[in-house]
Amino acid sequence: MKIFRGIDDITAAVGGVLGASEWITVDQERIDGFAESTGDHQWIHVDPERAARGPYGGTIAHGYLTLSLLPAFLTRIYRVEGARMAVNYGLNRVRFVSPVPVGSRLRGTAELLEAKPLPDNAIAMTLRTTVEIDGAERPACVAESVSRQYF
Repeated sequence: MKIFRGIDDITAAVGGVLGASEWITVDQERIDGFAESTGDHQWIHVDPERAARGPYGGTIAHGYLTLSLLPAFLTRIYRVEGARMAVNYGLNRVRFVSPVPVGSRLRGTAELLEAKPLPDNAIAMTLRTTVEIDGAERPACVAESVSRQYF
């Protein structure tokens, strides 16, 4: 785990890979729970029988489910000590590169692209997180996210 102890630590890490998270298994229960939370009950996600005859040979995770795992990955990759508050500021770019079949194991690898100092002793961090599928050549998702840390 990468630990930042202030703005100087963060700016010094720009351009580097912060690390990789542990693997998270995306099972049907997680997919069904996401479908229930979002109202997205498309058969390729929630109907194993029909999906078995579909283009992926089984159900796949929602792209937004994969994206929603970013906080779970990032909290296992880095921590900012001494910040009084952190907020998600948004996303610059997201691509869902490959489908995530049910039962897949995913992990995130994060790179710090930019660290922009802000007024009031704060900093905006832009991260590129690549969500890998265990055993796959191509990632599931590549997302560029922005968070703000307030010290």
